[in-house]
Amino acid sequence: MNAPGLYELQKRMAAAVMRPLTLDEQMRRRDERNRSIADEVDSFIKPNDRLNSFERLEIYNRQYWFRLFSSFEEDFPGLKSIVGSRRFDRLMRAYLHEHPSRSFTLRNLGSPLVAWLRENPEHAQPDTDTAIAMAALEWAHIEAFDNEQRPALTVEAIAALDDSTCLSLQPYVRLVEAPCAVDDALIALRDASQGAGAQASNAVGIHLVRRTRSSKPAPGQIYLAVHRHENSVYYKRLQCEDYLLLQAFERGSSLGEAIEAAFTDSPLSEEDRLAHVQSAFQYFMHMGWLCEPLPTEAG
Repeated sequence: MNAPGLYELQKRMAAAVMRPLTLDEQMRRRDERNRSIADEVDSFIKPNDRLNSFERLEIYNRQYWFRLFSSFEEDFPGLKSIVGSRRFDRLMRAYLHEHPSRSFTLRNLGSPLVAWLRENPEHAQPDTDTAIAMAALEWAHIEAFDNEQRPALTVEAIAALDDSTCLSLQPYVRLVEAPCAVDDALIALRDASQGAGAQASNAVGIHLVRRTRSSKPAPGQIYLAVHRHENSVYYKRLQCEDYLLLQAFERGSSLGEAIEAAFTDSPLSEEDRLAHVQSAFQYFMHMGWLCEPLPTEAG
């Protein structure tokens, strides 16, 4: 078979395998144009002595989607606990129908989820804000585990800082703002799952600091830095000013702009602000969270 013929066959096979299942998790009998899928399958898949062409393809179609469902559920157990199993199943199917896997790795399966939930809040009801915050935390957890780590700021670079200096946040440090204690709830949920012998797909080798055994998020605005240290992911609660400071660096702001953004609405006095900035930078430098921007980011 020549290359164009092979490529066309690959496209037809991929489209058939990736076609969404029916609600009872069977392969669809008719396509979007109401054409018989069985007739289409017969044109490029042969039957064997036990299964016809449709039945052979259905095995791959179902296994493909079962793997996506399994991976998505493993990556977002906190979201499932908030919206409930039935709503989560509908949410998952709707999301994957619009955002099927486009990557060589299932690690990226949930990358557009938070934005999708904000555009489709009906899937996150009734606790929409909490559900979206939990999804943001779970995706941040995945990113913190394997995002790039750049060289931290050197002593010389720190000594040369001024208001016009642009800094960057380490790619593995992810920031999450939530209306309630989603960090405590997720930690409790993962603790319970691991105690039962379950293991999340992106939680291998991850240590989480325990705070509470409750799985229901306690109310109250929180600010988090989700970060990695020695192949373990940690959740660090931040004061609002620290969160805004890091968020400004993430946007590529200069040091002066970041400080202004952090303290514009802060109740801290001018004297306390100076001490706060000094303390915050000491911690950020100790953790290695700040780095120099790449040339493309700086330009």
